[in-house]
Amino acid sequence: MTQAPAIPRATRRRHDREIVALAVPAFGALVAEPLFVMADSAIVGHLGTAQLAGLGVATALLTTAVSVFVFLAYATTAAVSRRVGAGDLPAALRQGMDGIWLALLIGAAVIAVVLPLAPGIVHLFGASATAAPYATTYLRISTLGIPAMLTVLAATGVLRGLQNTRTPLYVAVGGFVANAVLNALLVYPAGLGIAGSAWGTVIAQWGMAAVYLLVVVRGARRHKASLRPDLAGIRASAQAGVPLLVRTLSLRAILMIVTAMAARLGDADIAAHQIVLSLWSLLAFALDAIAIAGQAIIGRYLGASDARGAREACHRMVQWGIAAGVVLGVLVVAARPLFLPLFTGDSVVRDVALPALLMVALSEPICGIVFVLDGVLMGAGDGPYLAWAMVITLAVFTPVALLVPVMGGGLTALWAAMTLMMTVRLLTLWLRARSGKWIVTGASR
Repeated sequence: MTQAPAIPRATRRRHDREIVALAVPAFGALVAEPLFVMADSAIVGHLGTAQLAGLGVATALLTTAVSVFVFLAYATTAAVSRRVGAGDLPAALRQGMDGIWLALLIGAAVIAVVLPLAPGIVHLFGASATAAPYATTYLRISTLGIPAMLTVLAATGVLRGLQNTRTPLYVAVGGFVANAVLNALLVYPAGLGIAGSAWGTVIAQWGMAAVYLLVVVRGARRHKASLRPDLAGIRASAQAGVPLLVRTLSLRAILMIVTAMAARLGDADIAAHQIVLSLWSLLAFALDAIAIAGQAIIGRYLGASDARGAREACHRMVQWGIAAGVVLGVLVVAARPLFLPLFTGDSVVRDVALPALLMVALSEPICGIVFVLDGVLMGAGDGPYLAWAMVITLAVFTPVALLVPVMGGGLTALWAAMTLMMTVRLLTLWLRARSGKWIVTGASR
């Protein structure tokens, strides 16, 4: 990073209050999201194995499709927070509306592609003959909720940019409760089976989108910001999102490669890998919450042309990332005797997972810095650099991961490759942060 500024205690405390105020609700909202899938699985699981398998295939496809467009939240947060820092709330809300219109357009395009191709997509994904009809049914119905899901992403970015992470938490919790209740009623009393689960989720998603739109539209009207689609603004939102899309696709490729290599190691290894990956993903939510705070805070400082404030906030958040990583690493080590039996009673799987979990624990401080700097550079609108950095990381990681099964390495070696991947990310992000080139002030980058 740039030369570390001497930060007065009062300033550190102010940064700490801001980080906590934004990160804690953001963490709650992040954790609430996967609960949708868990609720669906718990309810549909009682219908039968084929239905649950079909749900698994469909939700994997939907989750992948939506995660690809997470840039709608990231890019919108950065753009809106800059304009908030510049003191131009009408422009901030106008920018937010452009992101929402882009989300609706992308959602409509996804529906047009997925609805007619759903059976073929399910087949390509390898669904069995018994599970495929259920997967197709769930996928077709749930696709109707994709515009809502993408609208939620974009609107969440708007509110984060406005330094508001509490509303997304409330909406996420309300959406989870509505989803669970609707699923329970439509699957069994209404007798709709897996289709009822899909419809319940779609209704909950559109309900969440409606609440977000109400909040954003009210804000736009209050500050006299236009609600009409603006082609230039939508195009600018899309252009800002392209580099983040490249970054996300590269990261998804890394996760797909590591899972594919784990599958080649044997049944015990892939089972252990799923356990380790689930924990790694859960820990990522905690670190991502700090990164979200970073996006909002850094964008605001840069929008206000306060370069020193941006540097100070960056340094303080890195300290938070290191501390959080150390604490999470210690918790992984301490909780491993309790954690593993929750997932498997197979002693072979536990023996394979244990050293891999220790590797995860050792890498958490690295992950803490990586997540924070990722958020800082996103908040600065430094998407092109993030894209190139992730492509380089993918290029380094891929041959190493492919060599693990060839060289007779096990799951621990594979997660050592994951640690190498995070180390490469750390190096690329640290070099950028240290250069100070990300510090571009003003209402737009």
